[in-house]
Parts: sequence; C-alpha cells; structure tokens
Amino acid sequence: MSVRKFAANDWITKEMVLLFVILGTLPLWIEPIGLYRYLGVEIVIWMIYGLGFNLLLGYSGLPSFGHGAFFGTGAYAFGLFQLWFFESLWLAIIFAIVASFIAGAIVACFVSHRRGIYFALMTIAFGQIFWFIAIKWHSVTGGEDGLLNIPRAAADFSIFSFDLNSNTALFYFVFIVFLFIVVLLWRLVNSRFGKVLQAIRQNEERARFIGYNVWLFKWVVFSLSAAIAGLAGVLFSMAQQGAYPDVMALHASGIIVMMTLIGGGFVSFWGPVIGVTVYFLARDVLGIITEAWLLWFGLIFVITVLFKPEGIAGAWQEWRKTKTLAISKHKSLLQLLSMRKR
Repeated sequence: MSVRKFAANDWITKEMVLLFVILGTLPLWIEPIGLYRYLGVEIVIWMIYGLGFNLLLGYSGLPSFGHGAFFGTGAYAFGLFQLWFFESLWLAIIFAIVASFIAGAIVACFVSHRRGIYFALMTIAFGQIFWFIAIKWHSVTGGEDGLLNIPRAAADFSIFSFDLNSNTALFYFVFIVFLFIVVLLWRLVNSRFGKVLQAIRQNEERARFIGYNVWLFKWVVFSLSAAIAGLAGVLFSMAQQGAYPDVMALHASGIIVMMTLIGGGFVSFWGPVIGVTVYFLARDVLGIITEAWLLWFGLIFVITVLFKPEGIAGAWQEWRKTKTLAISKHKSLLQLLSMRKR
C-alpha cells in the first residue's frame, strides 16, 4: 500500500495540517502553560499580516518599510464604516479590504517602477504620509487618540449568528480567516504567478527581457499584499475595538520586516509564521524577566542577519538536509560493508 506524499501543488500540506491542529486547539492549552487566550488572537492576526507581507519581501524581493500604512487603513476603514454608517460585520470588512487595496494600488503606481533602496525609501515616505494624515485629521481619524469604541458586531450567517464578544469566539473567527488566507496564498505562490514573482526577485531585468510585464506584476502583488494587510488591520481593530495611528508608524512597519526576516521568509512560506511566534513569545516571556525585551529581540535580529540571513526556517532546512545526507551516507556505508562480507 503506497503512502501519498504532499507536494507544492496540493491545496493542503502536512505542514498546514500540523499548524492548523496546533492553532485550532490553542484555547485548550494556552492558559495551562501560563499564557492567555488573547495572545492567540494577536499571534494569528500578525501571522496573516506577515504572510501577506512576505508576498512582497520573500517572494518578490520588494522591501516595503511602510506596510503599516495599509494595516492601519484597514483598521480605520473598518471602524469608520461601523461608526458612520451602520453595524454590519461583512460589509465593513469588504469596505476595509477594498479601501486597503485601493490605497495599495495608488502607492504601487508610484513605487512599482523602482527597485532596491529606492523602492524601500519610497515606501517609507508613503508610510509616513499615511501616518501623518492619521495623526492630524482629527475630525475623521480621532488624531492621536484614534477611533474608540468600535463595535464588535456579530458574524451573521442568516441561518445563525455567531457572537464575537468573547476572546475565544473571536479567536476562532480569526483562525477561520487564517485558514482561508494560508490556503489561498499557498496556491498563489505555487502558481505561475508565484513563479514569475520569484523570477522578478532573482533577476528583474531577465524577467522583463523574456516578455513579462514586470511593472504590472509588481503593481498587482503590492496591491494584493496591501489588501491582506488591511484584512489583518480589520481583525486587529475588532480585537482592540479601536484603531490607532501607532500601527502606521515607521517602527510598526519595521517590526513586520523583522518578524519575516527572523522567521526565514526568504527561504520558506512559513517564515513569517515562525517569526511572529518568536516575537510574541519574546514579548510575553522575556517581558516578564526584563523590560528591555525588545533590545534582546533586536539582538536576535542582528545575529540572524549577520550569521544566518535565511532565518530560523533556513537553519531548520539546512539541519534537515545535513541529517538526510548523513543518513544516506550511513546507509551507503552499510550496503558497501554488506557487499564486502558476501
């Protein structure tokens, strides 16, 4: 009886199954180990954010240092819809995702013809523009205080309604969104579109020379990444029941970059998932020991960049490769000894 192997063209892989089981059972085991359920909500939201961001950094090689602008756009758009129009979870989510996509598409029109340091600097500039607007436009954004008391509307499925007021209910809602995003992005990066993105990362000029519209691909992936960041912002505003300008600041955009790099987004689809987990565990575990936990996380980032740029995922892949090679050599040696005995 043959055992079927998971491949890149599968909709579901064994890594997904393992991750889904761990996260799906999180409310059952997180409190007994000394943590709290809301931490699970935060981690999953930032995993969504990180996976969307990695479309740019890891797969396309486009370093965006202003992505917090789209995270914040989603949060503010969701809150404004609820506060200005009416309470409707689904319409507010759609409105926020569209708003983030449009914001990303506009920015992409200006940055997609750039690359490298110029691309990075332009994303910083646009990120600061969004942050400045959020700070100064008091009548709309609430200024430095942000939007407060954003209602957490129930998830209405016509047949039944799903109340999201408890952290456990909110976690499973966020988790379902995470399942959808993981499967969608996995198929995307393993499609022809994803292969073109990787070709652009490897050599943009060569991709253009063989006939691909590089500007269009960069515009699409930037806009799509912005929309996913906006979706994460929506979930964040639901969790916090507010939207704040701090999430659009430069340091907030830098954190998602650090998470992705430490996890190994350049070499693995799961890099952002690893990086987000490491960041929040550092915050909540090291934070108990010292107030300077962010300093230690920064040191981890520096050491990773200097000695293992492929991140934690890269180190794991290298260890598995070395282990597999050692096992193979051992088997070959045993076979050789067996043949000599004969």
